[in-house]
Amino acid sequence: MKLYHFPLSGHAHRAVLFLSLLGVKAELIEVDIPNGEHKSPEYLKINPFGQVPVLDDDGVIVNDSTAILVYVAKKLGRKDWLPDDLPSVAKVQKWLAVAAGEIAYGPAAARLITVFGANFRPEEVIARAHRILTLIDAELEKHRFIIGDRPTIADIALYSYIVNAPEGNVDLTPYQEVRSWLARIEALPGFVEFRKTAAGLAA
Repeated sequence: MKLYHFPLSGHAHRAVLFLSLLGVKAELIEVDIPNGEHKSPEYLKINPFGQVPVLDDDGVIVNDSTAILVYVAKKLGRKDWLPDDLPSVAKVQKWLAVAAGEIAYGPAAARLITVFGANFRPEEVIARAHRILTLIDAELEKHRFIIGDRPTIADIALYSYIVNAPEGNVDLTPYQEVRSWLARIEALPGFVEFRKTAAGLAA
């Protein structure tokens, strides 16, 4: 497997982290996003969206972070990470949707402002971040991980942009359950850190 990534991308970190947790020895290829490599004709042949990450599994191209999580879990038969009973499937899918929705337009967007200079309204995206963090904190009062007492790909999809939310001026101090959950993920064998930047509250 080859994984095209960028170290400051939370989407890419999801894939890097999951592969590492599973002990998959993928070739990591860093895409030079600051110099526009992701918009080059060569890269656009791999991913017409011009984004990272992209997984190349011997010619099978998967170019969405949550799709990569599903693909790898299914390929390796890891039902511990992607259960196949219908209630669990529904719960995992719900939180993958949250990762692509409320997380992307909340803490991820807030971080894009401070780290990459994105043109979002800080007050809107920070407020959105706190709304979803409040819901996640309440959910984590019920069990150790987001759908139960074992981690799933839903936890991996949520982790990266939450752990670095302070870079976008989103304070995690009020969310004790969230902070404990982050620590539990970081204690998993094979964990790899999402690179931090001196931005926002982390400056």
